[in-house]
Amino acid sequence: MRELLRSNDPVRLSWLSALLAEQGITAIVLDAHTAASIGSIGAVRRRPAVGDDEWARARRILVEAGELAPDGDDR
Repeated sequence: MRELLRSNDPVRLSWLSALLAEQGITAIVLDAHTAASIGSIGAVRRRPAVGDDEWARARRILVEAGELAPDGDDR
């Protein structure tokens, strides 16, 4: 599994998961339970991740959608 970005925005994470699912890529959100249990302090951000073999394609999809900068930095 490789991380794509980090965010605590549940709407954005849901949209990104749906965007990738449309292209046949399953994204798993890592640290979702930890981030929820810590609450509103934002110390732990959720991390959508995909399989190593899907990472390059998933990253390209997010760049094309304007959700990830071409250099890989989270927007």
